[in-house]
Amino acid sequence: MSENKLAGQFFDAAIGLLQRVRDEEAGRIAEAGALIADTVADGGRLFVFGAGHSSLPAQDVVYRAGGLALINLLAVPGVMGLDIVPATLGSALERVNGLAGAVLDTSPAQPGDLLIVISLSGRNSLPVEMAMNARALGLKVVGVTSLAYAEHTKSRHVSGTFLKDHCDLVVDSKIDIGDAEIRAEGVGAPFGPASTVVTSALMQAVVAEAVGALAERGIDPPMLRSGNVDGGHEWNGRVMSDYGDRIFFRQ
Repeated sequence: MSENKLAGQFFDAAIGLLQRVRDEEAGRIAEAGALIADTVADGGRLFVFGAGHSSLPAQDVVYRAGGLALINLLAVPGVMGLDIVPATLGSALERVNGLAGAVLDTSPAQPGDLLIVISLSGRNSLPVEMAMNARALGLKVVGVTSLAYAEHTKSRHVSGTFLKDHCDLVVDSKIDIGDAEIRAEGVGAPFGPASTVVTSALMQAVVAEAVGALAERGIDPPMLRSGNVDGGHEWNGRVMSDYGDRIFFRQ
């Protein structure tokens, strides 16, 4: 078994998925960017949520150099990373009914805001109810998910519905069921998950479209600069001050 050969297989698989998302989801990525631009232009706030490993692409667009400063992480204790012990508890919490409602009710989200919900399978109670409750509160909801799961698996929510059923717009990550791109002799299970690579790129593409849409409207997008370049901290301080009422990760 060649290590380089398997590494090459993973890169090829990831590149292929990225190309599919770029080509097949271009219209929806542009729509998602336009929704973000609309929200910013109208004075609304931006939130993003993901549980488990789906929290990684969500965190990737929050408070980072080159990022849109107004995107806030909607955090749910116990499901955002692997710092909870045992790690399996995080997966269990994704299936708890009512948790999403409690989180939204105590969050700063309000009508007119936008929430992006990232969930690879879109089948667990938490992302489904997050989208349902957000829309009931008057938020626009963009879902980033793999539609393959809705076609070939059963929902774990009592309604029998998936994340995709409760969104104003859905972007398909094209990840296959199981999220493993490589099979090899002598290895009993497939491996090489690509969902984080693909979904993170997808999210950055959406933000790029939003930034471009704002600029086209004559609005200078509130971007963050690296704190490791001269003047970066001063720049970011001004952005935080100017948009403090819409930035919650600084508190």
